[in-house]
Amino acid sequence: MILAVASGKGGTGKTTFSVNLAYALAWREEQAPAAGRRQIRLLDCDVEEPNDHLFVRPTFTDETVVTVPKPVWDSGTCTGCGTCAAACHYNALAVVKGKVLIFNELCHSCGACSYVCPHGALTEREARIGVVQSAPGHRPFHFAHGLLDIGETLAPKVVRAVKAHLDPKAINIIDASPGTACPVVGAVQGADAVLLVTEPTPFGLNDLKLAVGLTLKMGVPTGIVVNRSNGEDRIIADYAAQVGLPIAGRIPFRREYAEAYSGGAILVERFPELRQNLLDIFDHLKTACPPVPGEENWRLAAGTAKPFDIGTADSYREVTVISGKGGTGKTTVVASLAQLAGNQILADNDVDAADLHLLLAPTVREVHDFVGGVKATIDPAACFGCGKCATLCHFHAIRLGGPGNDLVRQTYRINPLACEGCGLCTLVCPVQAISSRANVTGNWCVSATANGPMVHARLGIAEENSGRLVAQVRSRAGELAGELKRELILGDGPPGTGCPVIASVSGTDLVLIVTEPTVSGVHDMERVLSLARHFGVPVAVVVNKADLNPEQARRIGDIARDNRARVIGSIPFDRVVNDALMAGKTVIDYGESRAEKAIRDIWLELKNILTKLGETNP
Repeated sequence: MILAVASGKGGTGKTTFSVNLAYALAWREEQAPAAGRRQIRLLDCDVEEPNDHLFVRPTFTDETVVTVPKPVWDSGTCTGCGTCAAACHYNALAVVKGKVLIFNELCHSCGACSYVCPHGALTEREARIGVVQSAPGHRPFHFAHGLLDIGETLAPKVVRAVKAHLDPKAINIIDASPGTACPVVGAVQGADAVLLVTEPTPFGLNDLKLAVGLTLKMGVPTGIVVNRSNGEDRIIADYAAQVGLPIAGRIPFRREYAEAYSGGAILVERFPELRQNLLDIFDHLKTACPPVPGEENWRLAAGTAKPFDIGTADSYREVTVISGKGGTGKTTVVASLAQLAGNQILADNDVDAADLHLLLAPTVREVHDFVGGVKATIDPAACFGCGKCATLCHFHAIRLGGPGNDLVRQTYRINPLACEGCGLCTLVCPVQAISSRANVTGNWCVSATANGPMVHARLGIAEENSGRLVAQVRSRAGELAGELKRELILGDGPPGTGCPVIASVSGTDLVLIVTEPTVSGVHDMERVLSLARHFGVPVAVVVNKADLNPEQARRIGDIARDNRARVIGSIPFDRVVNDALMAGKTVIDYGESRAEKAIRDIWLELKNILTKLGETNP
């Protein structure tokens, strides 16, 4: 069996569920007669921010380097014709004064540039993008995970390499990454069932809807697990009933679970009742595959909008808030800082699972389609089955089995979920049986909020080019800051270290990392610190739920100092934060609390940093 565990957003407890389910199943198998025991395998496919190993603590004995073909330029044979740049759908090549510039962070390793080069000046060479580490001898189960190198974007390639450890005779648990983009598609594809772990909050519901759209679009039987449950969870239960999906199980909210998790404990070993809970979920696995629910779209506000106010600033600074992992409170902090900052420019760069609008109640002024490359289709009447397109496709998106197949004539088809829109297949087809069209992969908006204009977007389910959509959001936010003379752009970044995060942090003036004092929070903070260092961006750190584990909180301070960063504030574990979320309000709006005071202090520190940045780099 292959069971995928996904979440839509980070921080819902997906990793906790996956790891502890693996331990619970392995514990039970060890009690069974030796002849009938089944092997358990846990595969961490969240390759941008893998966390399972922090709890499993394996001794890795095998390591496989993951490579992809990347273009290499030969200046001696290049004529500077620009054919390669014209063929690249990702803007990863440019020809300047006869020289070809290759931007590695944008390159998707599709091979189009080397194929079209008339002089052979571009050739493909294997380049490392990450590793897969495995511990086949680990007890009580086989464990493997992937790790995407910092600055690389091709996470699905590493995901596929991790899935090479699937065993058809074992119970395989796949821990997928958050969101609905291509790494999640790669992890979920081929699964027998998927469990979506969510939490009973407006954020949890919003992102659950996106994840449900993805898994049902892929045709995978789906169930829902409610974590941090209060026993009722009407916000999730009502939605599940509406779309026809079962609640496969509930995990209650208990602070002792959170405290044990923060130190890296295996919860099912400390709490037997949780072990039985997870085994019951697995034994009575409830999934369904109803029709895909309709996607929610942004709607323009009725009537004529009042023009945005014009400020007085001559220039602006951009602060991007990221977290490494989801669920640290990043969006909650951004929304509160937006209120304290006043009438500035806001940018929600988390285009895979945008949440900022849930707290800032935007009034949509503009809606624009986002064209993220092309989608190719094969005309079965024209295809004669030569297979050249399938052979050269770097994404394994083309297979035999198109419409009109018979015993005499076989044709090919393109899997739209695997196609990344590079356009190579249209170039190589000898009979022009493949056509391509502009692919609308999402939309972006300009909206009005009480705290200033906001640019936000929504990537379509299972669509590609989220990095380019992030760039579009940031570009429009920059234009608005100049036009409206605002002094600050406050951006809410996505989790992870891949393409969308790279597009969010490159060129920003300051990265603010929101983390939490847990083993996974610390691990992922270190990863995004490395990313910020890679792009030469200054960093400040905020510790959320700081009193949950004081030892880990102190460790965060030490790591920040070692990386020339500073902790500028700590927010206590405060139930008021959850109460504010449930009410659809920011922590500042909700009223006086320990968390509210801490965020006000963080804003004062942030203003001081921005002032100093202005003095250093006017």
